[in-house]
Amino acid sequence: MLYRAAQTTLSALARGFPVLAITGPRQSGKTTLARSTFPHLPYVNLEDPDTRQAAQLDARSFLRRYADGAIFDEVQRAPQLMSYLLGVADEARRMGRFVLTGSQQFGLMHGITQTLAGRVGMLTLLALSQPEMSARPRADLMQTLWRGAYPVMHTEQREVQPSHWFSAYMSTYIERDVRQMLNVSNLLSFQTFVAMCAARSGQLLNLNSLAADCGVTQPTARQWLTVLQASHLVTLLPPYHRNFGKRLVKAPKLYFLDSGLLCWLLRIGSPDELQTHAARGAVFETWVVAEALKHRFNQGLPADLFFWRDNHGLEVDLVFEHGGLLHPVEIKSGATAASDWPDAARHWRKVAGKANAHIAPPTVVWGGDESYAQADHRMLSWRQVGMAAPKAVKA
Repeated sequence: MLYRAAQTTLSALARGFPVLAITGPRQSGKTTLARSTFPHLPYVNLEDPDTRQAAQLDARSFLRRYADGAIFDEVQRAPQLMSYLLGVADEARRMGRFVLTGSQQFGLMHGITQTLAGRVGMLTLLALSQPEMSARPRADLMQTLWRGAYPVMHTEQREVQPSHWFSAYMSTYIERDVRQMLNVSNLLSFQTFVAMCAARSGQLLNLNSLAADCGVTQPTARQWLTVLQASHLVTLLPPYHRNFGKRLVKAPKLYFLDSGLLCWLLRIGSPDELQTHAARGAVFETWVVAEALKHRFNQGLPADLFFWRDNHGLEVDLVFEHGGLLHPVEIKSGATAASDWPDAARHWRKVAGKANAHIAPPTVVWGGDESYAQADHRMLSWRQVGMAAPKAVKA
């Protein structure tokens, strides 16, 4: 069984909340994590039609079967259960009694905010992180990016071709999740929309342009993008809000949350093809941002990741707070270092003025195999991403 870093966080939440909720994309390992962390709790799959019908027809009687607690998988399929869970959880304030999982953030979060607010410990579980895969046989960078991080790609029991699996994954996602969340009359248009989003991973989001390229209205594009976010397939990285006397962009950047899925959508057929593909830099940047999110989510922290860009196009790829400092991160897929890679982050520190003391020297995440400190920045190998927080170096 693959080690999941979030297990420590989930166990800690179980000591402080009567109900736990694990959300994340389909096939990210939510059920496996819940069952391995709480092996004493019975497992109830609400995707099963008979089980779901029993929960829908008489929720009180259904819950009485599990008076000592249970794991309710895909609980958004029976949302009324959450209303009755409120009373059950309040009757006996025993911590870690019920565990809910859901792949559709809409249904799960709506039920929690409406009925279980303040009683639920939340955890977002994305696909495997780089540290979680470090025990597996070492792969090179292109192989890592191309295969992606879904657990099924890294288990010894199955040999799965990424192209076959991602094709089935997207077909299932569109048929099940999209039809449940949206009344999409033309699935081909939605598939085109997803492909167009993939072509924009790592770029500023322009909804008007995206909608026009897909032949849909801007409100439709916004709605469809919200569905992709709610299903944890994409995320929007906001611009850093602090204005250092420069005019800053206000649009977020769009990122997919798995580089393997992104490669499949871009029709990149092999690691060798990715090596020379025009989108290699965007795929690597997508992977680094996703790894940063996994690192925070696995610790039970909010995303709190940003980028910075001024109106002249000067951009710092990633900005986050750690240890009382703002950390600027540049992301470069090349395996040969260049001295100008940290220039944008260096410039950001200069224009920050008085805030400069609170900004750490830059970190460059690159495609090389070694990590080392330079005079005014740190080079962090892709192999070390997520292993430890960046250390400041002397400017």
